[in-house]
This record gives sequence, structure tokens and C-alpha cells, in this order.
Amino acid sequence: MAAGVLYLEDGRRFAGEAFGAVGTRVGEVVFNTSMTGYQEVLTDPSYCEQIVVMTTSHVGNYGVNGEDVESRKVWLSGFVARAFSRMTSNHRATGGLGAYLEGAGVPGVHGIDTRALVRHIRSQGAMRAVVSTEGLSDAQLKERVESWPGMAGRALAGEVSCTERYTFAAGNGGPRLAVLDGGCKTNLLRLFASQGCAVEVFPANTPAEVFGADCDAVFLSNGPGDPAALPGMFGEVKKLLGKKPLLGVCLGHQLLGLALGADTFKLRFGHRGGNHPVRDLETGRVEITSQNHGFCVDPAGVQRAGGRVTHVNLNDETLEGFVHDDLRVIAVQFHPEAAPGPHDSRHLLVDRFLRLAR
Repeated sequence: MAAGVLYLEDGRRFAGEAFGAVGTRVGEVVFNTSMTGYQEVLTDPSYCEQIVVMTTSHVGNYGVNGEDVESRKVWLSGFVARAFSRMTSNHRATGGLGAYLEGAGVPGVHGIDTRALVRHIRSQGAMRAVVSTEGLSDAQLKERVESWPGMAGRALAGEVSCTERYTFAAGNGGPRLAVLDGGCKTNLLRLFASQGCAVEVFPANTPAEVFGADCDAVFLSNGPGDPAALPGMFGEVKKLLGKKPLLGVCLGHQLLGLALGADTFKLRFGHRGGNHPVRDLETGRVEITSQNHGFCVDPAGVQRAGGRVTHVNLNDETLEGFVHDDLRVIAVQFHPEAAPGPHDSRHLLVDRFLRLAR
């Protein structure tokens, strides 16, 4: 089998076996702790320009299908695992992972010590890296890594957003929702549609007077990149504070924090996976959540603006959610819609927010 390599910006290299497409791609290397759901990970726009390492041992066992995608394409730059399965065993499968990655032009590497790799990322932090399956020298790989700008300051939401407004659901008695698409996962839209909502989706660069005009509430989606690099987006969101109920998830949570005047900062290695414990401070309940983010909102800025912290990450005590009662704002850093992951927090979308929107 052909050789593959993952080369990190600090000079650490992990050699293994090539999988997927032949090629060389650069990105930020991060790890995901989900046990399943790799197809949803591959098609999550929030992974744009990232090389994802799966911590679970075997990936690809149940193949891929046309129903579990979360967007229009595969977004990540590279895929790494301890072992990719070349065999598929699932009645829903319509293809294998290797061919899927090849068709998407995404190189993969497996057969490496992912435990050592993840420990290295946890210790040194997420960093620039290159995955290659075409036999480049270390000098060539180093050059590729050093030429890539990294994630800080990157305004990627506009690159993954839809380019034209479209209607996802006509509605059946529920609120009319305007979705500002910074890289929205399809399951968020499905969940709102299942509650009878009329769902209209707008590109990330849409002015507030357009996406906020004919709706009962506004939803700010997840997405990739540095939220602080999106002054146009959170500037438009700021115009609607106090005028419409606003819900933000992941990037949307960060945009709402910035709109309130809070700061954001980059986490050392981020939160990615389907097993992150979060405490709801209003109920005392601990929920296991699905997460995918590398930036965080400073809670002090939210509180200065009159907001109230509602959720805290139990692993590192970072901000996971806030509300602003007077402005009718609800924001959570995790993914209540899961896909993949647990459904512990789905009530935040179908109960708290939609009740505010009605």
C-alpha cells in the first residue's frame, strides 16, 4: 500500500498508510472524540481547512450513504485515524469511505499512533499541519505548512455559506425563522422544520434589513474560522438586538457575544466530539453535548452587557451558553441538534427558543 504522512509545524511527523485521494492538503490539525458519525464530521462546514484526527480506533466500518450528509460537500482538508476500514457492513451503506474521500479529493492517513498524536496536540495545542499521500520530502512538507496562514484572523464563514437565499421549509403553523448561514448543518434546519417552522436561509453577507425583515426570529448558524474576523456579520446582527428574538449556535453564539461587546479568544486545542459535559446553571442538570469549535467567548464581556451565563463546560469551565432576557437572546456554544452526538440538549431549540419566537 502507498505511504502517507502527517507532518506538523513543530517538525513532528507521523508516517502511515495512504487512504482516500492522492494529494497533499494543508490545514489546522485537530481531534474529534466521537465514536461514530464520521460522515457528518466530514460534511460539517465548521471543519473547513482542518485536518481531523478521529480518536476512536476504527473508522469507516458502516460505510457512507446519501442521507447522513450535513451539507453539500466534504469540507475538511485531511482525515486521519488509527485504522480506516476498507470493508463496509451496514444495510444503509451505498459506498465505502475510501472511495468517498477519493471522490471529494481529500487525502487520508491511517496506521499511525493516534493516541500519541492526540496527546501531542493536547500538550502543544492545535497547529498547522500537512497530510500527504504523494511521497513529498519533509522539506517540501515543511514549506507547505509554513506557507499556510493558520486559522486566527480567518473569515471562512463566507466561503462555506450558501450564495443565494433559499427556502428550506414552507412551514406548518410554526414561527417564521430567518437563518443566517455561516456554515449551517442540515440537521439544524431539519429540526426546525420538524416543529412546523417556516425556514428561510440567507447568505452570510446578507444585510440585517433583509434577513431580519419578514420573520418572527433569527437563527445564527454554526460555521468555521475566527469569529472576530467577521465584523460585517456581527455588525449586522447587532442591528437586530432587541428587535427580534435571536438564537446562536457555535459560531452564532460567538457572533452574538461579539455583538454584545464581548471578546473572543482561541482555545488551546478546542472542543470537538460528542461527549462533552456541560452544566445548565439554571436547572443544575449536566448534559452530554456535541461540540465543534476552536474559539470561545469571554463571559465577562457578556455579563457587562447585561447578559447571564447559563451553561459552563465541566472540562475546562469555559462559557457554553448565555441569555440576555431584555434583548431576547439565547446563545449556546455546543450543538443541540447533535448529528452526530447525543440529544440531551435538543430541548433548547424545540422548547426554549421556539417558545421565545412564538
